[in-house]
Amino acid sequence: MSSNPTFKRLPRAVREQQMLDAAVKVFSRRGYHAASMDEIAEDAGISKPMVYAYLGTKEELFVACLHREGTRMMQAIAGAAAPDLPADERLWRGLRAFFAFVGAHRDGWAVLYRQARGEQPFAGELAAMRARMVDVVAGMLDHALRAEGREVAEAELEVVAYALVGATESLADWLADHPEADPEKTATRMMNVAWLGAAQLLHGTTWRPPPAAQGRAPS
Repeated sequence: MSSNPTFKRLPRAVREQQMLDAAVKVFSRRGYHAASMDEIAEDAGISKPMVYAYLGTKEELFVACLHREGTRMMQAIAGAAAPDLPADERLWRGLRAFFAFVGAHRDGWAVLYRQARGEQPFAGELAAMRARMVDVVAGMLDHALRAEGREVAEAELEVVAYALVGATESLADWLADHPEADPEKTATRMMNVAWLGAAQLLHGTTWRPPPAAQGRAPS
């Protein structure tokens, strides 16, 4: 009898998802540099040549993981934050979908926002995903402001959107390290931080430094 392993024939799309599932787990566990194609193939229950044939080199496989996890995350948010909802509910639903994704896909989050950070060319992929997220949040704020009869400069909206996205990412990292934490409660906490400030912005309330501090260089 042959000792060579035999593999059940599956549709290509199914087999690719199986490989990506295994790759995300290994990259999350080992990091990009320490992960091996042998371990990924073993976790997927297939041969290493098949991984190369379907998804290419380790770098190409990692990029495919980034694209899949990023697309899943953006689809979850877009599907939850319907444009016809009030601004606060739209933001709340988007945050809830985002934290639910992180809670259900901790390995995917680790690949997206830990392994890819600082590694070229992967950092560029991550920056592009973050830019799309910032555009979504800025558009949401702009829509809410226009509904209030107000307009804010594009640069101001972009700054607020970057701040909200950055704070949300930081809290998501905390959630990823605390499996006992409830993603929905985490979303509520973030909403309280984000919306209380955004609601003031919508009504034209801004904080300004005291006159004596304006133009004074820090000591």
